[in-house]
Amino acid sequence: MIGKQQHSNESVNHNAKKFGQGVEDQELLNFLLRSLVRGEDRIRLEATGLACHSDLHTGVCVSNRPVRIDTHTLKIYASFNRDMPQAIRIIQPYARKGDATAMSFVSPVQILEGNFSPPACEYTHNVPAVVFSSGGFTGNLFHEFNEVIIPLFLMSRCFQSRLQFIVTDFQLGFVGKYIRILSHLSHYGTVNPALNGSVHCFPGAVVGLHYHGNLALNATGIPGGYSMLDFKKFLKESYNLKKVKLSEKERPVLILVSRPITRTFLNEREMVKMMEELGFEVVVATPRKMSDLDKFSVLLSSCSVMVGAHGAGLTNALFLPTRAVLVQVVPLGLDWVSTNYFGRPAAEMGLNYIEYKIKPEESSLLSVYGRDHPVITSPASVFLKGYKAARAVYIDRQNMSVDIVRFRVTLVKALGLLGRSATLLEESVF
Repeated sequence: MIGKQQHSNESVNHNAKKFGQGVEDQELLNFLLRSLVRGEDRIRLEATGLACHSDLHTGVCVSNRPVRIDTHTLKIYASFNRDMPQAIRIIQPYARKGDATAMSFVSPVQILEGNFSPPACEYTHNVPAVVFSSGGFTGNLFHEFNEVIIPLFLMSRCFQSRLQFIVTDFQLGFVGKYIRILSHLSHYGTVNPALNGSVHCFPGAVVGLHYHGNLALNATGIPGGYSMLDFKKFLKESYNLKKVKLSEKERPVLILVSRPITRTFLNEREMVKMMEELGFEVVVATPRKMSDLDKFSVLLSSCSVMVGAHGAGLTNALFLPTRAVLVQVVPLGLDWVSTNYFGRPAAEMGLNYIEYKIKPEESSLLSVYGRDHPVITSPASVFLKGYKAARAVYIDRQNMSVDIVRFRVTLVKALGLLGRSATLLEESVF
């Protein structure tokens, strides 16, 4: 079974290298687009030229026949079966379909099938289109990678940069921030429908992106069978990051993710002092420092340990070198989300992972609610009232004062995972 999968992967990648030389490559394009669908969807694609998949998180349509995309109206004309009755499918091309709040920021795209009269082509392309939204929860690093960047990599990689992106709900900040990634995935740039309201003709198209889980890649459902390590390699190539041997650095670099508003470390200065006493070269990563991904990715690529409270900033772990240590400080009541959003993905990233769970005495909630309140004694009962009620308490109103002595033990463990001795490091500092 493994051998068969490897053969299939090699076929996709080998053929993709030849694609994009002209419309005469339609047979090859059919092969690549067909690789994006499975089972009944593949049968439907081969029979009709259009297949759409829908589940809790995802709405995706694939066409392996020529389409016309009116970027002004966000209508896609799949009028290759003129004998069929008219039908309209609506796709919101963002990989978080089950979240009504996120989808309220995502414009719908209409796919018109059957006996429609399509408008004339104004621009003709010889590579397929991939249509996705930069709306939703973009602006939050976790959601940018989780719902756009990782799904886009998985959908696009097999085309070897020979495709055209059409970005609905175009956010200039998002496109500018990730221009290295977007230009590495496509040699043809991005189309902003708001500025380019015209009719584009493509030999095929993909509308929407597949969601694979929290910072996850479902290798069995991906053309090419890519893993999280493949994605990290792609990031290194995109940002031109050099391979760093952590063992060769005299002092290990520790990045402390600093949160100024919620889930803030109230005794951050004391934490930094203790870290430096252990022998770490400490970098306090403020939101401003992290916002420049071009520069911050270079720093991350040479980092031995990253420490942070549960939150979007931990998504930067994607840039950490293999066998680095991610230390997640788990606020009171956030055990499940911490483990599932960052703990489990860390292993797939090739990282060592440690959780430091906050005790009631370390949480600001103790002084607000008192020791015997259900917020302190039974977080599960608060979550039973609904996510919004729990979020208002544990995510939006909680800060932490870390027990320095107890947390020091956690960092000594991190040093051990790096093959270093805290005693030797302390001696080298003093």
